[in-house]
Amino acid sequence: MRRSSRNRQGDLARLRHLNEGEVPIVVPRELLVDFGPKEVVRVPNIIGLDEFDRLFTQFEHTAWRLETRRRYASDELTDTYAQFMRGEPVNWQGVDAEWCAERREQTALGKRFERVRIVDNPPTAGQLYLLDNARRNSAVGEKILNLSREDANRFGLPAEDFWIFDSRLVALLNFDDADNLVNVELITEPAAVLRYAMTRDAALHHAIPYEECAARLTAQEN
Repeated sequence: MRRSSRNRQGDLARLRHLNEGEVPIVVPRELLVDFGPKEVVRVPNIIGLDEFDRLFTQFEHTAWRLETRRRYASDELTDTYAQFMRGEPVNWQGVDAEWCAERREQTALGKRFERVRIVDNPPTAGQLYLLDNARRNSAVGEKILNLSREDANRFGLPAEDFWIFDSRLVALLNFDDADNLVNVELITEPAAVLRYAMTRDAALHHAIPYEECAARLTAQEN
């Protein structure tokens, strides 16, 4: 329905914050419908694992991850996972030496690595393993926090695993039904990155240090 000339004049009269020399323009609705920007179908930007690895040395300030899965197939292939499942104390000294050296090198440059890991109630074996693994991550400079699945659902966090680098690009980790990492999707659209950054802020606000999470679980067992 067309708005009358009187209605349009009323709309213009309510405009505020026009600077000197600025003039409001009325654009007919039909023009916006016919010639406005149309929705663009986004084609996923899938990157190789080598390119993904390079992101961890190319970022400038912060690398932050949300881990939401109940298990990671790659963890279960390690000697440390076998040790853990046998109930043996895991000695993380010297494990993944190249990875640890790179993390130490990057944190020495002033860069920050942080993770929030979701934990179920009761925790899965994979989540308990990562809770022990947090000692190794922390030793090389990463900050590890935990958040309960109940809180994650209550605050509307997505069930996705991703890294955010410098609050400007997202690496979305895609897994198959067997919990294997299949590929990595790079997301750089500002609006999409902002949504992931909002997820990060909510998770950080409610997460607790991994040591506190481990202590709570121990207290529950006793």
